[in-house]
Amino acid sequence: MGARRLWLVLWVILAGAPLAAAQEAQQQPGTQQKSGDAPAPDEPVANPARPTVATPATLTPVGYLQFETGALGAWHSPGVDSQASINELIKYSVSRWFQFLVSSEPWAHSDGEGQPANAPGDVDLGIQGVVHHGEGAIPTVALSYFGRVYAGQAPDLDIASFNQRALLLVSADVKGFHYDTNYLFDELVQAGVRRAAFGQTLSVSHPLPGHFGVAGEIWHFTQPFLRSNAVGNLWAVNYNASKIVVLDCGFDHGLTSTSTHWEVFAGFTYLLPHRFGLRW
Repeated sequence: MGARRLWLVLWVILAGAPLAAAQEAQQQPGTQQKSGDAPAPDEPVANPARPTVATPATLTPVGYLQFETGALGAWHSPGVDSQASINELIKYSVSRWFQFLVSSEPWAHSDGEGQPANAPGDVDLGIQGVVHHGEGAIPTVALSYFGRVYAGQAPDLDIASFNQRALLLVSADVKGFHYDTNYLFDELVQAGVRRAAFGQTLSVSHPLPGHFGVAGEIWHFTQPFLRSNAVGNLWAVNYNASKIVVLDCGFDHGLTSTSTHWEVFAGFTYLLPHRFGLRW
């Protein structure tokens, strides 16, 4: 059922894409781009979601593939003593209004009673559509949907694997600070039992001298099958090596007994500097 819902949402997005393109074409030549618009074709700039839990409401440059790759080490999570994993997120914007996403965990090594030592995680397909393009303190607002297309065997950390997920995303810049806040609505399935789960995240970042930046985040997710809540605090540093390459590293500390006690991570975002012709 989840896959059919995903394809239905994809069809709705694709059906509305020509209208969005027509609206974009009606803009006056020379109009200054708003915050969140795709950069000029000759100056693509990466727009990473890594390494925070929160995802920006703004989209990646139109027509460019963006890869977000990372490695994660985690200790003391419910049912898992430790885990090392690799995660990948691929994004592609077909217009300044719509974006496709593929999220995967190709490999994870876990230590815990009854857990497989090496196994892949889930693969999810998603779409994101901008409802309102903001500028400065006026927020950009977007909606997103993910559906699971492959159920991996790797154990979950903090958040149970969702069958489908809907998100409300808001991003803006205020007095030199950038914030991303998300509100998540998940459908979880365990042994044939379905439960709803909810989450909230707030990430605030600020640039530092020398192409560096720092980000702090607080996040919360309900855990209906554990009858508990996962809460964590994340801190990260990023380095803008170029307009298309951003490096990052940081740590996350769980604040409840059912949260992963410690997580460390490092990775990079890479915007492929070649434009593809698939556009609406």
